[in-house]
Amino acid sequence: MLNIGLTYTLTHTVLPENTARSLKSGALDVLATPVMIAWMEECCLVCVQPQLEDGKTTVGTAVNVTHEAPTPVNGQVTTACFLRNIDGRRLTFAVEATDGSGIIGRGSHERFIVDARRFQEKCDAKEAQT
Repeated sequence: MLNIGLTYTLTHTVLPENTARSLKSGALDVLATPVMIAWMEECCLVCVQPQLEDGKTTVGTAVNVTHEAPTPVNGQVTTACFLRNIDGRRLTFAVEATDGSGIIGRGSHERFIVDARRFQEKCDAKEAQT
C-alpha cells in the first residue's frame, strides 16, 4: 500500500555514454542532464512498484528539476526520492541527486499509476495507425 513519506535511493556510476557529449545535449564530458533526470525517474519507479497491485505500474508525466553542478565520468551519483503527495492515481515526489561534492540536482517529479497491459495496448494501437 502506498503511503506518503515513502523514500528510496539508487546509486549509479557516470559512464562515458552518460555524458552530455555522448548524448549531444552538451559539449563536455560531464553527466548529462537527461541522464540525471532518467535516474531520478528510475528511483521513483522502483520506490513505488513493490507497493502496487499486480498488473499496475507508473509512468512519468512531469519533471521540474535543476541541474546545479557537474559530475565527471566515473563519479558516483546517488538519487533519492520522497513520495510527498498521493492524489488518486497521481503521485508527486521530491527528488534529489548528489555526488561526492554535494547536491547536483533537485526538484519534483510526477507519476501516474496505470494498468500496464492497457497502457501498452493503447500505445501499440497508435503504431498500427501510422
